Amino acid sequence: MDENKPLAATPFIAICDLCKSFDNGSARIEILNNANFEIVHNETIAIVGASGIGKSTFLHILGTLDRPDSGNVLFEGQDVFKFDNSKLAGFRNESIGFVFQFHYLLPEFSALENGMMPALVKGMSKTVASEAAEEILVRVGLKERLSHRVTDLSGGEQQRVALARALVLKPKVLLADEPTGNLDRKNSEQVHDLLMELNTEFGMALVVVTHSEELANFMSRRVTLTDGKLIEIKLDGEKK
Repeated sequence: MDENKPLAATPFIAICDLCKSFDNGSARIEILNNANFEIVHNETIAIVGASGIGKSTFLHILGTLDRPDSGNVLFEGQDVFKFDNSKLAGFRNESIGFVFQFHYLLPEFSALENGMMPALVKGMSKTVASEAAEEILVRVGLKERLSHRVTDLSGGEQQRVALARALVLKPKVLLADEPTGNLDRKNSEQVHDLLMELNTEFGMALVVVTHSEELANFMSRRVTLTDGKLIEIKLDGEKK
């Protein structure tokens, strides 16, 4: 690595010759075909395009929730798919935050208890985990809702709990899959604003799969999948 290269331009995540395909019973469907891509510190990326092209599949591999057929995903030079399952799970919990269209919160627990989960999984004490969760829940505007059960929260509040849970360990990258897909316009705009503010405050990379033109417009880069390759889209609509 060039020591004189600015940090902002240094690849934080490098995707190298990534391949992924699925067998639907009658044919082999190729999603990624020797795809290459780089993500630098703190940047924001929207993955856009029609349904079914593999956006979520790519995000799941990037987040180590799924494994590629071949190729490498390097986080700060470490090939994470060479980790054993236990080490990979620990890395994922500590270094990657996830927000999905469906919040996947535990309905029987409070907002605070849901926010604590990644910290407890990491092995933090309940006291420390509670303090960390409360801090980020207050930051996302839920100071008065800490003790409320998930079922007593609005859709927008539930998604903010999910966002807080994703960020409680201050991960280096936040991956979001249609994070506002189930929200009305007002709540969507609030989540959009929060994502951008927290990207700046936490200094994390942000990668979002979205059909929302408004959310995509917030991002510094747009990417789509074409013939199994990750193709960047210029602001004028042309592909690089």
